[in-house]
Amino acid sequence: MNLEELFKQHKEQSIEGRYITLDHIQPLLDKLNTHNQVKIIGKSVLDKPIYSYVIGTGETRIYMWSQMHGDESTTTKALFDFINVLNSGSEYAEKMLKTFTFYAIPILNPDGAKLYTRENANKIDLNRDAQDLTQPESRLLRQIFTEFKPDYCFNLHDQRTIYGVGDTKNPATLSFLAPAYNEEREVNESRLKAINLIAGINDVLKEYISGQIGRFSDAFNFNCMGDTFQFLGAPTILFEAGHFPNDYQREVTRKLIFFSLISAFKLLSENVLVDNRINDYLNISQNKVVFYDFMYKNIKINYDGIEIITNFVAQYKEELIENEIHFNAYIVEVGELENYYGHYEYDAKGATYSDDFTNFPKMDQKADFYLDKNIKFVNGLIKS
Repeated sequence: MNLEELFKQHKEQSIEGRYITLDHIQPLLDKLNTHNQVKIIGKSVLDKPIYSYVIGTGETRIYMWSQMHGDESTTTKALFDFINVLNSGSEYAEKMLKTFTFYAIPILNPDGAKLYTRENANKIDLNRDAQDLTQPESRLLRQIFTEFKPDYCFNLHDQRTIYGVGDTKNPATLSFLAPAYNEEREVNESRLKAINLIAGINDVLKEYISGQIGRFSDAFNFNCMGDTFQFLGAPTILFEAGHFPNDYQREVTRKLIFFSLISAFKLLSENVLVDNRINDYLNISQNKVVFYDFMYKNIKINYDGIEIITNFVAQYKEELIENEIHFNAYIVEVGELENYYGHYEYDAKGATYSDDFTNFPKMDQKADFYLDKNIKFVNGLIKS
């Protein structure tokens, strides 16, 4: 199967970038609703509809949800790309529809999606509400879980640009986790199924992003949905869409999530998963916080007559302005910053820092500055 060609054929062209809301997916849901597959299954805090899309007649039941965190939209795009494949009439699609019943919630948190925030409208992280179930969105996710009785859960998320793969200088472009089901982080039958599937997906992805696949921390948190569903006996896989170099709109990562979904269901349908791949799973390097968006090295700072050579870093804030996401770079730390990297790195070789206000980089200041008065940086990058 040529995954690159499959993606080109079925990429949903009407959605792209980071800002994905109900307004963007409503036309897609209307188009897909040919035989009443789309339903309003609940309402958000602000009374926005939460939709499900159900397709397939197979015995293996797959529960998938995206944008539990409203600002994590990459997997939503990939989910619609995958749904396009299921509706393509291809041999692969027919086999998937006979093998599986897919229950998808494309945007669980429509209020957070509209506001481009992690939390819902009550400022609650839905992924920390698995036990208390204080929010309508959390209660709905749990209710469908109980009614649908999934054989596998696919928990679809984005992760920040700060993560790298172990001690390497590689970004964690995709990360996976088979969540723990207890404090001891033991492996039972349910968790082992998730582990084996992740190992199989990793085998495929290594051909495309070798060294850029991470394993998320499996510290047990019963308040998290994935940990709870794993505890309740449904093999659960956490997908984390991360950073690919120069891909802040996450269109490359979208493609790789699509590859992951196609590969996962191909493996499950062919029933070729090895019985125990714990070692292969543990050999996937764990995520580590090692990155900033910008790193400036060997900067000369003149502070009260004292000259020092140091480094500083800046990070993008993703700010919603007039229904568009703007990536605005702010200075976040100054110092040696040993064992940290930048997605963009610049060696100043002793050039002197200045800006329109001070002669040293200040925390939370926009990354607009000069080096030796003649090299101008605007929003973190050299202005050409």
